Amino acid sequence: MVAWAEALRLWAVNHIGVVSRTRSDRLGPLVASGPFGYVRNPLYVGNIALWVGFTIAAGLLWLAPIILVALAAEYHAIVRWEEGLLGQRLGEPYHAYCRQVPRWLPARRRATPVTNNHKAVRFPWRDTLFSERSTLLAIVVGCAILWLKA
Repeated sequence: MVAWAEALRLWAVNHIGVVSRTRSDRLGPLVASGPFGYVRNPLYVGNIALWVGFTIAAGLLWLAPIILVALAAEYHAIVRWEEGLLGQRLGEPYHAYCRQVPRWLPARRRATPVTNNHKAVRFPWRDTLFSERSTLLAIVVGCAILWLKA
């Protein structure tokens, strides 16, 4: 599950770029390509899956549902705020995107582009890996801890 979650995160970062790491007012274009064509929040879905995956790998099965509920509640609050901001700044193209692409559970088929001028942008994998370096390092440390525990 951890590998699947990080693969999803890498795919998402490859499409959204470093704007996913910003806490400033900087806002990139509407991204509806890659995993963003299936689910609006693939990075958050990946984060939840990472934590649940590590919990299961550690043998703490009783903790997995607690982690799932706690993170789902936290990310739900974050997403509500972000969606309000994006709706204000991007307007109708973003609202159309929200009508086509589910918030949490991926669609079976990729949504069609929401604007006529939407073009899929992909960032170089070198930039993707650099942006994702802290998560990759955390996964390595987590796996090392699990290995030492075993």
